[in-house]
Amino acid sequence: MQKYEDLKEESVAWLKSIGIDTSKLRFRDQEFKERAHYNKVATDLEYEFPFGWKEFQGIHYRGDWDLKRHSEFSGEDLSYRDDETGALFIPHVTEYSIGLNRLLLVIVCDAYHQDDKRTYLKLHPHIAPYKVAVFPLVRNKEELTNKARTVFTDLKQLGYYVAWDDRGNIGKRYLSQDEIGTPLCVTIDYQTLEDNTVTVRNRDTMVQERVKLDTLNQYITTFITNYA
Repeated sequence: MQKYEDLKEESVAWLKSIGIDTSKLRFRDQEFKERAHYNKVATDLEYEFPFGWKEFQGIHYRGDWDLKRHSEFSGEDLSYRDDETGALFIPHVTEYSIGLNRLLLVIVCDAYHQDDKRTYLKLHPHIAPYKVAVFPLVRNKEELTNKARTVFTDLKQLGYYVAWDDRGNIGKRYLSQDEIGTPLCVTIDYQTLEDNTVTVRNRDTMVQERVKLDTLNQYITTFITNYA
């Protein structure tokens, strides 16, 4: 049963690694009457949705039922011999089951934030559709647009998923990226043309800082690595 407990811990650790708030998770052991007849133990992992606690993942210890039945109907011996003791036994199966739709619902519910200023998805950078967005401060200044396109292309070549947006004013672009969960926005402005620095805005805090272009890749990498 230690392996079963380890799997439960690994499940929570993985969800934490993609940004899920573990304080909204709990395990619930199914009662005997709820379990399938072949399950020795069955545990639901539940999330506290806005509409209440609901199961979105199951962990089941199925004993030797599966391989015994396979052997019975296939005629193949599926037993395993222990290298140290020489004993033969039928391996037991632990099943981990999670639905993609329910997992996505957990991610969206957990990431969704709204206050009096904005609505935003606080997605972990590991799963955000775009890691960074690049804007020219204004779209009708060729020198800004060309520089922004160069930064956009360079970041894509480094392997980042990058969004481009030159619609409307800069404030609306920030809000648009907040709504789809982009962690960082990079703005190319007039100061960029003077000193080769850009404005980098953090989605979660809305704090903006100047970053030199030749250190931008390291800045983004460090941000993603240290994100908590």
